[in-house]
Amino acid sequence: MQKRELYTLEQNRITRGRRSCPRCGVGVYLADHDNRMTCGKCGYTEFKKKK
Repeated sequence: MQKRELYTLEQNRITRGRRSCPRCGVGVYLADHDNRMTCGKCGYTEFKKKK
């Protein structure tokens, strides 16, 4: 994954494409897996709810 894939440009505004880690702060993103979202730096994990 390249850094340019984490951001999108909409009407002269840059928006983040993924959530930031609540422990590490802005700039460290959560990896999106099938059933969870994890931080590669600190190991923080959020499990997704089943539909």
